[in-house]
Amino acid sequence: MNRSKILAYAVGPIGSGLIGLITLPIITWFYSVDDVGRISMLQVCTSFFILLFCLGLDQAYVREYHESENKTVLFKVVLWPSLLLGSISLLIITLYDTSIVSKLLYGISSVYLSVLSIICFIVALIARFLSLILRMQEKALAFSMSQLLPKILFLVFVLGVVWFGFSKDSYTLMTANALSLFAAFGVYAWNTRLEWLSAIKVKFDWQQFKLSLAFGLPLVLGGLASWGLNVMDRLFLRSMSTYAELGVYSVAMSIAAVATLISGIFNTIWSPMVFKWISEGNVDYKKIDDISEYVLAAIYFVVVLAGMFSWVLPFLLPKTYVEIQFLICACLLGPLFYTLSETTAIGITIARKTKFSMLASILAMLVSLVCNYILVPLYGASGAAISTALAFWCFYLFRTELSKKVWRDFVTKKAYTVTALLMLLAIINVLAPLEIYIQIGMWVCALLLGLYFFKNIKLKTLLQLKKV
Repeated sequence: MNRSKILAYAVGPIGSGLIGLITLPIITWFYSVDDVGRISMLQVCTSFFILLFCLGLDQAYVREYHESENKTVLFKVVLWPSLLLGSISLLIITLYDTSIVSKLLYGISSVYLSVLSIICFIVALIARFLSLILRMQEKALAFSMSQLLPKILFLVFVLGVVWFGFSKDSYTLMTANALSLFAAFGVYAWNTRLEWLSAIKVKFDWQQFKLSLAFGLPLVLGGLASWGLNVMDRLFLRSMSTYAELGVYSVAMSIAAVATLISGIFNTIWSPMVFKWISEGNVDYKKIDDISEYVLAAIYFVVVLAGMFSWVLPFLLPKTYVEIQFLICACLLGPLFYTLSETTAIGITIARKTKFSMLASILAMLVSLVCNYILVPLYGASGAAISTALAFWCFYLFRTELSKKVWRDFVTKKAYTVTALLMLLAIINVLAPLEIYIQIGMWVCALLLGLYFFKNIKLKTLLQLKKV
């Protein structure tokens, strides 16, 4: 993949991150922390719906795309079962009680919020599959713009609410979120119209469906476990703490998501690139190991720099969110450890041993469950941040060791040492808030240590990635 294509893929995550940096302070200043907590629950349940009703077929599409002779049939085979099963399930729920979704998620009895949430679930599910077409066809700029547009529109909608003096409550915030999601769906649908229109006409291939389901179905349990791993913190905060704590934590995670732009870019490119190497019979293990080393170095310095400058955050947000400066490093570790695990666990997918991915997700989810159960009642958002970071670290360890078992052995001593150090520093930052000068000094020492750890990585070598 050449430099221009990588840059095109980067437009979406980088642009989304910059827009997020503008949008987030606006939301925190004009909406209550409870409203922020409620929209977080909408996002949590949308991700759950996608994971459950994709049936693992989205992963099957990515895995089989380059080896499939009829990609239109493959798309129909993976989309229609998921869409049909998801729609029927939501219809049954709606017929039972039109406001039950709103009651369970937001603590508000509202038919409008329930129907809006259900529509969001369906639209997000279809958009997930449409986005895969752009991703696998390597239409990098179209894929990026489809990510960027909803962020821009969400900002416009929020500013419109403030400018025109509409009520600043859960209703307007969730409506703005839904409209931005619908816009993304519209862009995906337009950019992939040839593929999905053709898929309507072709005959459903039951044999391909069986093969795809055999690959993807074991990933459903693993996917649900992975979802639990990602949202266990917010579920425990919702049930064992307050919407205020949930709101603070959600904003911290949102800031962390902006800071982990490298994760979004890398995760989009990595798996399809390796599968393409495999289909071409051109797998270079040293190249894979080198990329894993570069990702480890990037993760280390991102966390360290975030710790050094976290004292800036209280100046950008209301006083309600002052605690975020201590949470941010721990919140960063989850998505970054996940990205690191993608480099070491690729062997599980190459070997088609998806049951091991499921096992790693389940074990890590259990770690998250136990840690959140113990720490959230004691420390609230701080306990949730530590629990999630620890669970994702275990997730990385589990996936790496299982990949070594089913694929090939590779050196992990350095990576385990570096990630353990990051965990220790993040926990200290959360549980023992230090004076600003001591805090900065701790992270400066970590920075110097990192320069020693990665002294063998040269800029010239990094630049050679453009030839990957």
